[in-house]
Amino acid sequence: MKHKDLVSCVGWTTADELFSCSDDHQILRWNPVTSEATRVVKLPDDVYPLDLHWFPRGIGGKKQSQAESFVLTSSDGKFHLISKLGRVEKSVEAHCGAVLAGRWNYEGTALVTVGEDGQVKIWSKSGMLRSTLAQQGTPVYSVSWGPDSDKVLFTSGKQLVIKPLQPNAKVLQWKAHDGLILKTDWNSVNDLILSAGEDCRYKVWDSFGRGLFSSQPHECPITSIAWALDGEFFALGSFNTLRLCDKTGWSYALEKPNTGSIFALSWSIDGTQLAGACGNGQVIFAHVVEQHWEWKNLEITLIKRRTMKVHNVINDAVDLLEFRDRVIKASLNYGYLVVSTSLQCYVFSTKNWNTPLIFDLKEGTVSLILQAERHFLLVDGGGLYLYSYEGRLISSPKYPGMRTDILNAKTVSLSNDTLAVKDKADEKVIYIFEALSGKPLGDGKPLTHKTEIVEIALDQKGLTSERKIAFIDKNRDLFITSVKRFGKEQKIVKIGTMVQSLAWNDTSNILCGIQDSKFTVWYYPNTVYVDKDLLPKTLYEKDASEFSKNAQLVSFVGNLITIRRADGSLVHLHISPYPAILHGHVGSSRWEDGLRLCRFVKDQTLWACLAAMAVANKDMSTAEIAYAAIGEIDKVQYINSIKDLPSKESRLAHILLFSGNTQEAETLLLQSGLVYQAIQININLYNWERALELAVKHRTHVDTVLAYRQKFLEDFGKKETNQRFLQYAGGLEVDWNKIKAKIELEIAKERERAAGSSAVRTSVTVQQ
Repeated sequence: MKHKDLVSCVGWTTADELFSCSDDHQILRWNPVTSEATRVVKLPDDVYPLDLHWFPRGIGGKKQSQAESFVLTSSDGKFHLISKLGRVEKSVEAHCGAVLAGRWNYEGTALVTVGEDGQVKIWSKSGMLRSTLAQQGTPVYSVSWGPDSDKVLFTSGKQLVIKPLQPNAKVLQWKAHDGLILKTDWNSVNDLILSAGEDCRYKVWDSFGRGLFSSQPHECPITSIAWALDGEFFALGSFNTLRLCDKTGWSYALEKPNTGSIFALSWSIDGTQLAGACGNGQVIFAHVVEQHWEWKNLEITLIKRRTMKVHNVINDAVDLLEFRDRVIKASLNYGYLVVSTSLQCYVFSTKNWNTPLIFDLKEGTVSLILQAERHFLLVDGGGLYLYSYEGRLISSPKYPGMRTDILNAKTVSLSNDTLAVKDKADEKVIYIFEALSGKPLGDGKPLTHKTEIVEIALDQKGLTSERKIAFIDKNRDLFITSVKRFGKEQKIVKIGTMVQSLAWNDTSNILCGIQDSKFTVWYYPNTVYVDKDLLPKTLYEKDASEFSKNAQLVSFVGNLITIRRADGSLVHLHISPYPAILHGHVGSSRWEDGLRLCRFVKDQTLWACLAAMAVANKDMSTAEIAYAAIGEIDKVQYINSIKDLPSKESRLAHILLFSGNTQEAETLLLQSGLVYQAIQININLYNWERALELAVKHRTHVDTVLAYRQKFLEDFGKKETNQRFLQYAGGLEVDWNKIKAKIELEIAKERERAAGSSAVRTSVTVQQ
């Protein structure tokens, strides 16, 4: 069986079955493996099909393994709802003139059709008219739903229009091409829009209508364009032309099949196969091969649909890996290669390619694989599954309103102990889970930011209690915050602006990002919590104009950073190995080695990192040396004064104070019963009201607070205006001698207490 006239539309039901419709009124079912076709139904002679779209599978919790019915639009102004067996369930008069396109929304609750009469209409699942969304004077050639099914994108001559379904919402319209726009597509995972037109160009836009890529003109108009479901690449068809492109627009491959114009393209659900409807009556099948994965000294290529080639560049050894079914997704990192085929998952250790660990998959279509050092995450239509490298299912985290089909590497992040997922329903929220139990972390509340979040990433090393998450929001600002929250609200701190892309290092907590026109490495991002002023000194910056606009970070392994430029070329950058070595020393508390390294390298950035690390770990003698090396004399003096404090509690409080955590320092002193010291730090910080409040509450040192306040006002030649101070000052005489004696008494008491507690400690050690 073949079509005798041009093929107008194609659509996959499963990865192994395709339906095609043609101007010869036939609907055929194809098996791509054998390339055999069987006739499903012959349509009436006056019905010329124009567009076909399968009803989305897996609706309302019921997972159908395949689509059961489709909508077919035709030139007689009708659309037809047709079952998989070819029975026409319903035909609906929809437009005057041909119905040029019809699309189900993602939930399968509504259908949009567009026609030659310039109308955009929304229909219910059963084919009842709900509303006419738009009317215009020119035919609408193509239509797509927005990712949340709340907006519709359609063409209007040379313009693209995004219209929300709610009435009175703002309509976005812009001139996109110099010729008629023939096809559009909008991806739900990456939220990017494609358009193709008679000006022979294709373009990539974001959902605000900003142009991200515009191609060179082709020889002929581009008649079809389609996203792969996971949003990583797209395909376009023209006269005798089929091209595969990356999501950023650059071209991977160009084929010149003898097909005539390709009028429609459809990707299979797993994103490995593509079918095209050709003007000469043929259906073209294409497979994506030659994908590359690189890690350290290994380069892996998918050479056929079921075969991978492993190349070790150090000794030029080559291994071939054969699979039973076709490869859908793969990931190579942390010494393991994880490959998902249509039915199974294979885990290879890079030390031994002969004995993979194999286990069966529930759903089949894995849309994302993420790896951490100890385990990996599989994402499919059914949920999130965390497996150990031994193939054991560790956990399967869930959150309300979970939609796994739209998760990608920017919206999910995995580390050894934590999993973070950006919510789609509320873009300001990040859900954080304990990896091993799959339960929400801490008090179960998600992390909430004030604006929409675009990209998230967890750091990979260090203690669980210090796990950090970095994220970029809609304004392209980079923030960092701690994942663990013990009741108190952890600060979300901004550490960068205009950040395009970010990546954590795989072996130490170093963060890199492309920031406006600079490439920046944050050698110790935790500095913001220790000593904010020190952060600029711990950065490495390099001019990034050579990477062109919209460059993306691919990986950050060891001290090698890989960047993908907008034209698709890869650039490799090396950074200094010393900060990573310093992280290693500090992680295992080898402060002497850290100092030795800094003295050897003689680099201010490294000294600044050491200073921040030392304060974070409360090693004040190392901090003193490091601050002295970068010339921060005031901080050296303050550290010296901390060392002279009589008790351990006071010292700890002042270290907290050094990092700007006044509240915590005060709480620590009050808990230890050192009320005077708590009052004194508030006086030193000119927090007069708080100092007085503490003094009154604990009925001690009210005169001390008033005396210092009076001295402060006299020094500045001001009068007391604060009611509370006036109220207490009325009945009190300030006597400096008395106050000084009291203070000395307090300090002596603290010394005795400290001596007493250390004496107790020594007597305990003697008993042992």
